[in-house]
Amino acid sequence: MSATNRRQAAEQRGHRAERRAALLLRFKGFRLIARRYRSPVGEIDIVARRARLLVAVEVKARSDLATAAHAIDKRQQSRIARATDHFLAANPSYAEHRIRFDAILVAPGKLPRHIPDAWRIE
Repeated sequence: MSATNRRQAAEQRGHRAERRAALLLRFKGFRLIARRYRSPVGEIDIVARRARLLVAVEVKARSDLATAAHAIDKRQQSRIARATDHFLAANPSYAEHRIRFDAILVAPGKLPRHIPDAWRIE
């Protein structure tokens, strides 16, 4: 398999994982605001809200849930936080919402695992 085909396959797996994550969030009562929100400083896989809570969700698909959990490093967390700041600046109607960073881990043959408040930026 060529590098291009591997990259395309990985992107397709990522899209499937994000669809599963979005379904899980809807099931939990969240309203999806944005998917794959891109800013000059980073991307947020899913932005969702429930009442006055706004969550920036990182979706990780790996061969097992533990590997997926370890794939979200500090640098990535910081980039997602900066992208969230950009989102809030572009969408001031959410300025009064409480902000939380969640993760949803996806692995073959397992239900997606939602980790609320997966990390905090000080």
